Amino acid sequence: MSSNEKITTTVIQQRKIEGKAITMLTAYDFSTAKFLDDAHIDMLLVGDSLGNVILGYDSTLPVTMEDMIHHGKAVCRGAKKAMVVVDMPFMSYQVSAEQAVANAGRIMKETGAQAVKLEGGSEIAGAVKKIVAAGIPVVGHLGLTPQSVHSLGGFKVQGKEEIGAQKLLNDAKILEENGAFAVVLECVPALLAQKVTQQLNIPTIGIGAGADCDGQVLVINDLLGLYPGFTPKFVKQYATLHVAIAQAVADYKKEVTGKIFPSAEHSFKISDGILEKLY
Repeated sequence: MSSNEKITTTVIQQRKIEGKAITMLTAYDFSTAKFLDDAHIDMLLVGDSLGNVILGYDSTLPVTMEDMIHHGKAVCRGAKKAMVVVDMPFMSYQVSAEQAVANAGRIMKETGAQAVKLEGGSEIAGAVKKIVAAGIPVVGHLGLTPQSVHSLGGFKVQGKEEIGAQKLLNDAKILEENGAFAVVLECVPALLAQKVTQQLNIPTIGIGAGADCDGQVLVINDLLGLYPGFTPKFVKQYATLHVAIAQAVADYKKEVTGKIFPSAEHSFKISDGILEKLY
């Protein structure tokens, strides 16, 4: 395909067939979306992780439909080629399949996104089926599902025991059967993720799920090293921008308080003749 063509569900599924890795990163605003789009990232995820990294919540649970739509619109304005996927927030699809379709439709209409993402397996199969039947592409999400963090007992690897591993594999097949065109696997043992990937006809996108998934996704803030402190095991920081940002801000403060900035090169001129006429 041409580098100027929009990435579609067909393109993403073809990547699996051809053995070409899928790249996905989160984006929450226009500028970031444009940077990632220009870098030819395949898929931009407007994740409900914005609750943590943008809005400052302790979890994704407080994120609303309005939050997702607001940020989804901004990302879609910046993404000309990348596929934009918007997370459906907590309790926007769990009550009923009808509610799920209505909210998924609202996201698509108001943001301009190309797909929505839902967390869960067999318990949301009906919602996935109805959303897909309404003409809305769906990405599934299994393993560590942040919206269910309290029932999972915290942020920890999922599928390490036989029962959990079998359920994850079954759920992945159920999502495929009900029309999902891809599935995110989060914090899953690498060999289990490999098995799931081999048994599905749809692409898997891993985050903490090893190298054998059909693609990978990271939170852009983690990739760029925007925050000091704890870094999850599955995150590779490709930059440590928090260091550069802190230094830039410190330099700015020093120059402002020292009357160094703004200098003449950052200031505008007016002729002496005009100034003389002022009273």
